[in-house]
Amino acid sequence: MAKFAQSLFWPRIVKRWLPQTLFGRSLLIIVLPVAIMQVVVTWIFFDAHWQTVTSRLSEGLAGDIAWVVDSYQADPSPAGFAKLSDRAERSLSLSVALQEGRTLPTSKRASLFAPLDRSLKHALVNRLDQPFWFDTVRYPAYVDIRVQVKQGVLRIIAPRDRAFATQGHIFILWMTVATVLLTGVSLLFIRNQVRAIERLADAAEAFGRGGDVPQFKPHGASEVRKAAHAFIAMKERIQRHIDQRTALLASVSHDLRTPLTRLKLEAALAEPSPRLEEIKRDLAEMEHMIDEYLAFARGEGGEAIETVGLRGLIEEVSVGAARAGAEVEVHADRMLMASVRPNALKRALSNLVMNAAAHGEHVAVAARPRAAGGVEIVVDDDGPGIPPERYEDAFKPFNRLDESRNQNEKGVGLGLAIARDVARGLGGDVTLDKSPLGGLRAVVRLPG
Repeated sequence: MAKFAQSLFWPRIVKRWLPQTLFGRSLLIIVLPVAIMQVVVTWIFFDAHWQTVTSRLSEGLAGDIAWVVDSYQADPSPAGFAKLSDRAERSLSLSVALQEGRTLPTSKRASLFAPLDRSLKHALVNRLDQPFWFDTVRYPAYVDIRVQVKQGVLRIIAPRDRAFATQGHIFILWMTVATVLLTGVSLLFIRNQVRAIERLADAAEAFGRGGDVPQFKPHGASEVRKAAHAFIAMKERIQRHIDQRTALLASVSHDLRTPLTRLKLEAALAEPSPRLEEIKRDLAEMEHMIDEYLAFARGEGGEAIETVGLRGLIEEVSVGAARAGAEVEVHADRMLMASVRPNALKRALSNLVMNAAAHGEHVAVAARPRAAGGVEIVVDDDGPGIPPERYEDAFKPFNRLDESRNQNEKGVGLGLAIARDVARGLGGDVTLDKSPLGGLRAVVRLPG
């Protein structure tokens, strides 16, 4: 069991460090194998070719230096040294000088290519019996090698290409250029493919908020185009369904309101009586219920999105709550704007504010920008509130929390459901919480 849990733990750790976007993951899929291949090829080149060639060059140079040292020790006379120096210059491209009475340096400069120094040192150790010192850093094109002899120090300056394979950096340069070019091509093609998916996602989000996307056209690879065509077909089917439902609701509204209007007219013309007053109340409640049902079913989906000032809209919906006898406070900047369906949002806020006024004496409505972007509208009341475990139940259609709040005689349990439906249709949401006033807090969050 422990091994199974550990096997699940490591994938989560790896997944946490992987890119989260499709662009990043696609780039990783393409670039990572190329980078691994470049590293492997470079390693093989240095290990199997460059290092071998360098070792052989170092051994050859060490052999020539050993010959120079042995020849000098065989004839250390000035004439013999002059002859040796001339021959080394002409035949071996080595510059030989005798520093009489000198000793080997004690310090040495560190080289960036330590393996090359190790290769030369190994070759000199195998060929020379005398103490030696060398420097591969001081002169860019030469190697300074010094050997201790009885008369002093024999200094030998050799061309760098006699000790090392000097063309390795060209190979590395070509590998780097190839990697950069491949990465650039990958970025170009991956970006084009991801852009098509982003356009599809933006179109789906805009349509989900109720906006129109007439300029959207399929782009990208065949699979992305297929998904885009499927989205367009789905959008058209949903739009036809919405249009048919709107037409049906208009007919239902007309068919229901016509007999209801006749009944109200007959009641208005009838002789006053206690029973007639009850009939009028029933007719008013029936009319209100029909309005609620139609508003919930319609969802204000056909309204266009506009940019409006929130304070004016909040003040307008707060008038009804003030008429109902509640004390309403409004806190909102007049410059605070939001892209919404004005009538739909007005109805949602009216439901929330009137619900707060029906269950409390003091109502506070505030609108403010969110740190994460967008705006939020907060409606607080000082009523009895709702237990936290019943918050989600309050959003269910036709649900009336009688035991938690005083029952609204005219309500049918659709106020919060309509408010959440409107907010989600705009890309936001409505949530409930405990109010600082002691009652219920409704928070409407809207995108920017």
